[in-house]
Amino acid sequence: MHIRNPVEWGVDQLKFAGQAMEYFGRAARDRENLRAPPPAVRHISTGEILDVLHRGLDDFAAFRSDVIFLCVIYPVIGLVLVRLDFGYEMLPLLFPLASGFALIGPLAAVGLYQMSRLREQGRPVSWLDAFSVFRSAAIGAIAMLGLILMVIFLAWLATAQSIYELTLGPAPPASLAAFAHDVLQTPQGWVMIGVGIGVGFLFALLVLAISVVSFPLLLDREVALETAVWTSLRAVAANPGPMAAWGLTVAVLLVLGSIPAFLGLVIVLPVLGHATWHLYRKVVAP
Repeated sequence: MHIRNPVEWGVDQLKFAGQAMEYFGRAARDRENLRAPPPAVRHISTGEILDVLHRGLDDFAAFRSDVIFLCVIYPVIGLVLVRLDFGYEMLPLLFPLASGFALIGPLAAVGLYQMSRLREQGRPVSWLDAFSVFRSAAIGAIAMLGLILMVIFLAWLATAQSIYELTLGPAPPASLAAFAHDVLQTPQGWVMIGVGIGVGFLFALLVLAISVVSFPLLLDREVALETAVWTSLRAVAANPGPMAAWGLTVAVLLVLGSIPAFLGLVIVLPVLGHATWHLYRKVVAP
Protein backbone atom coordinates (compact mmCIF):
# COMPACT_ATOMS: atom_id res chain seq x y z
CA MET A 1 0.00 0.00 0.00
CA HIS A 2 1.42 3.38 -1.00
CA ILE A 3 0.91 6.20 1.50
CA ARG A 4 0.85 9.46 -0.39
CA ASN A 5 2.78 12.47 0.86
CA PRO A 6 1.06 15.89 1.05
CA VAL A 7 2.30 16.89 -2.40
CA GLU A 8 0.82 13.81 -4.09
CA TRP A 9 -2.41 14.22 -2.17
CA GLY A 10 -2.54 17.91 -3.00
CA VAL A 11 -2.16 17.36 -6.72
CA ASP A 12 -5.09 14.94 -6.63
CA GLN A 13 -7.19 17.61 -4.95
CA LEU A 14 -6.62 20.26 -7.61
CA LYS A 15 -9.34 18.84 -9.86
CA PHE A 16 -11.82 18.92 -6.98
CA ALA A 17 -10.75 22.46 -6.09
CA GLY A 18 -11.37 23.50 -9.68
CA GLN A 19 -14.88 22.06 -9.61
CA ALA A 20 -15.63 23.80 -6.32
CA MET A 21 -14.25 27.09 -7.61
CA GLU A 22 -16.51 26.85 -10.64
CA TYR A 23 -19.53 26.29 -8.38
CA PHE A 24 -18.71 29.20 -6.10
CA GLY A 25 -17.97 31.38 -9.10
CA ARG A 26 -21.49 30.78 -10.44
CA ALA A 27 -22.93 31.59 -7.01
CA ALA A 28 -20.99 34.84 -6.88
CA ARG A 29 -22.11 35.89 -10.36
CA ASP A 30 -25.74 35.29 -9.44
CA ARG A 31 -25.70 38.01 -6.79
CA GLU A 32 -26.99 41.45 -7.72
CA ASN A 33 -25.19 44.78 -7.74
CA LEU A 34 -21.72 43.31 -8.30
CA ARG A 35 -20.77 45.52 -11.23
CA ALA A 36 -20.35 48.77 -9.32
CA PRO A 37 -17.18 50.79 -10.05
CA PRO A 38 -14.17 49.51 -8.09
CA PRO A 39 -13.41 51.48 -4.91
CA ALA A 40 -10.71 54.13 -4.91
CA VAL A 41 -7.30 53.26 -3.51
CA ARG A 42 -5.43 55.69 -1.27
CA HIS A 43 -1.70 56.20 -0.78
CA ILE A 44 -0.33 55.55 2.68
CA SER A 45 3.06 56.01 4.29
CA THR A 46 5.33 53.30 5.63
CA GLY A 47 4.92 54.78 9.10
CA GLU A 48 1.23 53.90 9.05
CA ILE A 49 2.16 50.21 9.21
CA LEU A 50 3.04 50.76 12.86
CA ASP A 51 -0.37 52.35 13.40
CA VAL A 52 -2.28 49.39 11.95
CA LEU A 53 -0.23 47.03 14.14
CA HIS A 54 -1.10 49.15 17.16
CA ARG A 55 -4.79 49.02 16.22
CA GLY A 56 -4.56 45.27 15.72
CA LEU A 57 -2.98 44.87 19.14
CA ASP A 58 -5.73 47.04 20.61
CA ASP A 59 -8.41 44.78 19.10
CA PHE A 60 -6.59 41.74 20.41
CA ALA A 61 -6.46 43.25 23.90
CA ALA A 62 -10.18 44.08 23.74
CA PHE A 63 -11.18 40.52 22.81
CA ARG A 64 -8.39 38.81 24.75
CA SER A 65 -9.31 35.20 25.62
CA ASP A 66 -12.07 35.17 23.02
CA VAL A 67 -9.57 35.70 20.22
CA ILE A 68 -7.03 33.32 21.73
CA PHE A 69 -9.72 30.65 21.92
CA LEU A 70 -10.54 31.26 18.27
CA CYS A 71 -6.94 31.14 17.05
CA VAL A 72 -5.46 28.40 19.21
CA ILE A 73 -6.57 25.89 16.59
CA TYR A 74 -3.89 27.12 14.17
CA PRO A 75 -0.87 26.41 16.42
CA VAL A 76 -2.41 23.02 17.20
CA ILE A 77 -2.63 22.30 13.48
CA GLY A 78 0.99 23.39 13.17
CA LEU A 79 2.10 21.00 15.89
CA VAL A 80 0.19 18.17 14.23
CA LEU A 81 1.85 18.95 10.91
CA VAL A 82 5.27 18.87 12.54
CA ARG A 83 4.49 15.50 14.13
CA LEU A 84 3.25 14.06 10.85
CA ASP A 85 6.22 15.53 9.02
CA PHE A 86 8.84 14.08 11.33
CA GLY A 87 9.28 10.91 9.31
CA TYR A 88 12.60 11.26 7.49
CA GLU A 89 10.95 10.92 4.10
CA MET A 90 8.85 13.99 4.86
CA LEU A 91 11.60 15.96 6.59
CA PRO A 92 12.42 18.18 3.56
CA LEU A 93 8.86 19.53 3.65
CA LEU A 94 9.01 20.63 7.29
CA PHE A 95 10.04 24.22 6.58
CA PRO A 96 7.77 24.60 3.52
CA LEU A 97 4.80 23.48 5.60
CA ALA A 98 5.65 25.89 8.40
CA SER A 99 6.22 28.82 6.05
CA GLY A 100 2.95 27.96 4.30
CA PHE A 101 1.11 29.69 7.15
CA ALA A 102 1.87 32.94 5.34
CA LEU A 103 0.07 31.66 2.22
CA ILE A 104 -3.16 30.51 3.87
CA GLY A 105 -3.15 33.04 6.71
CA PRO A 106 -5.43 35.57 4.95
CA LEU A 107 -8.14 32.92 4.70
CA ALA A 108 -7.67 31.76 8.29
CA ALA A 109 -8.06 35.35 9.52
CA VAL A 110 -11.44 36.06 7.89
CA GLY A 111 -13.24 35.65 11.21
CA LEU A 112 -10.86 38.15 12.81
CA TYR A 113 -11.64 40.71 10.11
CA GLN A 114 -15.30 40.29 10.96
CA MET A 115 -14.68 40.84 14.66
CA SER A 116 -12.73 44.06 14.01
CA ARG A 117 -15.43 45.21 11.59
CA LEU A 118 -18.17 44.74 14.18
CA ARG A 119 -16.15 46.43 16.90
CA GLU A 120 -15.55 49.37 14.57
CA GLN A 121 -19.33 49.70 14.29
CA GLY A 122 -19.61 49.92 18.09
CA ARG A 123 -21.36 46.58 18.46
CA PRO A 124 -20.64 44.08 21.27
CA VAL A 125 -18.47 41.28 19.94
CA SER A 126 -17.66 37.73 21.04
CA TRP A 127 -15.74 34.92 19.36
CA LEU A 128 -19.04 33.53 18.04
CA ASP A 129 -19.32 36.59 15.80
CA ALA A 130 -16.28 35.36 13.88
CA PHE A 131 -18.45 32.60 12.44
CA SER A 132 -21.04 35.06 11.17
CA VAL A 133 -18.95 35.25 7.99
CA PHE A 134 -20.72 32.04 6.95
CA ARG A 135 -23.93 34.08 6.74
CA SER A 136 -22.28 36.76 4.62
CA ALA A 137 -23.63 37.31 1.11
CA ALA A 138 -20.01 37.10 -0.06
CA ILE A 139 -19.33 33.62 1.37
CA GLY A 140 -19.19 32.11 -2.13
CA ALA A 141 -16.54 34.59 -3.29
CA ILE A 142 -14.64 34.22 0.00
CA ALA A 143 -14.61 30.44 -0.36
CA MET A 144 -13.46 30.67 -3.96
CA LEU A 145 -10.58 33.00 -3.07
CA GLY A 146 -9.71 30.68 -0.20
CA LEU A 147 -9.52 27.76 -2.61
CA ILE A 148 -7.20 29.79 -4.82
CA LEU A 149 -4.90 30.31 -1.82
CA MET A 150 -5.01 26.58 -1.06
CA VAL A 151 -4.01 25.80 -4.65
CA ILE A 152 -1.09 28.24 -4.33
CA PHE A 153 -0.10 26.57 -1.04
CA LEU A 154 -0.14 23.11 -2.65
CA ALA A 155 1.84 24.44 -5.60
CA TRP A 156 4.43 25.79 -3.15
CA LEU A 157 4.75 22.37 -1.49
CA ALA A 158 5.18 20.68 -4.86
CA THR A 159 7.79 23.25 -5.86
CA ALA A 160 9.67 22.88 -2.58
CA GLN A 161 9.74 19.10 -3.04
CA SER A 162 11.13 19.55 -6.56
CA ILE A 163 13.84 21.92 -5.30
CA TYR A 164 14.90 19.34 -2.73
CA GLU A 165 15.01 16.55 -5.29
CA LEU A 166 17.14 18.64 -7.65
CA THR A 167 19.63 19.59 -4.95
CA LEU A 168 19.90 17.13 -2.04
CA GLY A 169 17.56 14.41 -3.33
CA PRO A 170 15.95 12.47 -4.70
CA ALA A 171 16.62 10.00 -1.85
CA PRO A 172 15.08 10.97 1.50
CA PRO A 173 17.42 12.02 4.35
CA ALA A 174 19.04 9.20 6.28
CA SER A 175 18.46 10.96 9.59
CA LEU A 176 17.68 14.35 11.08
CA ALA A 177 21.37 14.96 11.80
CA ALA A 178 22.36 13.99 8.27
CA PHE A 179 19.71 16.28 6.80
CA ALA A 180 20.86 19.22 8.95
CA HIS A 181 24.47 18.60 7.89
CA ASP A 182 23.58 18.42 4.21
CA VAL A 183 21.48 21.58 4.35
CA LEU A 184 23.92 23.74 6.32
CA GLN A 185 27.35 22.40 5.34
CA THR A 186 27.22 21.40 1.68
CA PRO A 187 27.11 23.50 -1.51
CA GLN A 188 23.94 21.70 -2.59
CA GLY A 189 22.30 22.59 0.72
CA TRP A 190 23.13 26.27 0.31
CA VAL A 191 21.74 26.18 -3.22
CA MET A 192 18.55 24.63 -1.88
CA ILE A 193 18.26 27.36 0.78
CA GLY A 194 18.89 30.16 -1.69
CA VAL A 195 16.55 28.89 -4.37
CA GLY A 196 13.89 27.95 -1.82
CA ILE A 197 13.90 31.39 -0.21
CA GLY A 198 13.78 33.10 -3.61
CA VAL A 199 10.92 31.00 -4.94
CA GLY A 200 9.07 31.17 -1.62
CA PHE A 201 9.31 34.95 -1.76
CA LEU A 202 7.58 34.93 -5.16
CA PHE A 203 4.74 32.77 -3.81
CA ALA A 204 4.35 35.06 -0.79
CA LEU A 205 4.37 38.14 -3.03
CA LEU A 206 1.61 36.64 -5.18
CA VAL A 207 -0.58 35.93 -2.14
CA LEU A 208 0.05 39.38 -0.70
CA ALA A 209 -0.87 41.06 -3.98
CA ILE A 210 -4.18 39.25 -4.48
CA SER A 211 -5.38 39.03 -0.87
CA VAL A 212 -4.06 41.92 1.24
CA VAL A 213 -7.36 43.83 1.03
CA SER A 214 -9.60 41.48 -0.97
CA PHE A 215 -10.96 39.42 1.95
CA PRO A 216 -11.85 42.49 4.07
CA LEU A 217 -13.36 44.19 1.02
CA LEU A 218 -15.58 41.18 0.28
CA LEU A 219 -16.82 41.22 3.88
CA ASP A 220 -17.37 44.96 3.92
CA ARG A 221 -19.05 45.64 0.56
CA GLU A 222 -21.11 44.01 -2.14
CA VAL A 223 -18.42 43.55 -4.79
CA ALA A 224 -17.49 40.80 -7.22
CA LEU A 225 -14.49 38.58 -6.54
CA GLU A 226 -12.61 39.96 -9.53
CA THR A 227 -13.22 43.51 -8.26
CA ALA A 228 -11.85 42.63 -4.83
CA VAL A 229 -8.73 41.00 -6.28
CA TRP A 230 -8.17 43.86 -8.73
CA THR A 231 -8.52 46.37 -5.88
CA SER A 232 -5.91 44.43 -3.90
CA LEU A 233 -3.51 44.50 -6.85
CA ARG A 234 -4.08 48.23 -7.27
CA ALA A 235 -3.48 48.81 -3.55
CA VAL A 236 -0.11 47.05 -3.74
CA ALA A 237 0.86 48.89 -6.93
CA ALA A 238 -0.06 52.27 -5.40
CA ASN A 239 1.85 51.59 -2.17
CA PRO A 240 4.90 49.45 -3.02
CA GLY A 241 7.01 50.67 -0.09
CA PRO A 242 4.37 50.34 2.65
CA MET A 243 3.15 47.00 1.29
CA ALA A 244 6.72 45.69 1.19
CA ALA A 245 7.10 46.79 4.81
CA TRP A 246 3.82 45.08 5.69
CA GLY A 247 4.88 41.84 3.99
CA LEU A 248 8.23 41.89 5.78
CA THR A 249 6.50 42.56 9.09
CA VAL A 250 4.16 39.62 8.56
CA ALA A 251 7.05 37.32 7.63
CA VAL A 252 9.17 38.31 10.64
CA LEU A 253 6.29 37.98 13.12
CA LEU A 254 5.26 34.60 11.71
CA VAL A 255 8.84 33.34 12.04
CA LEU A 256 9.07 34.60 15.61
CA GLY A 257 5.69 33.08 16.43
CA SER A 258 6.67 29.73 14.93
CA ILE A 259 9.98 29.32 16.75
CA PRO A 260 8.58 28.18 20.15
CA ALA A 261 6.72 25.17 18.72
CA PHE A 262 4.23 27.48 16.94
CA LEU A 263 2.80 28.62 20.29
CA GLY A 264 3.63 32.25 19.57
CA LEU A 265 1.11 32.16 16.74
CA VAL A 266 -1.62 32.25 19.39
CA ILE A 267 -0.79 35.95 19.71
CA VAL A 268 0.78 36.72 16.32
CA LEU A 269 -2.10 35.45 14.18
CA PRO A 270 -4.91 37.44 15.83
CA VAL A 271 -2.84 40.64 15.98
CA LEU A 272 -1.97 40.36 12.27
CA GLY A 273 -5.56 39.48 11.41
CA HIS A 274 -7.00 42.51 13.17
CA ALA A 275 -4.22 44.72 11.82
CA THR A 276 -5.05 43.62 8.27
CA TRP A 277 -8.58 44.95 8.70
CA HIS A 278 -7.22 48.35 9.72
CA LEU A 279 -4.74 48.29 6.84
CA TYR A 280 -7.70 47.76 4.50
CA ARG A 281 -9.48 50.74 6.06
CA LYS A 282 -6.47 52.96 5.44
CA VAL A 283 -5.83 51.84 1.86
CA VAL A 284 -9.35 51.51 0.42
CA ALA A 285 -11.42 54.68 0.36
CA PRO A 286 -15.01 54.52 1.77
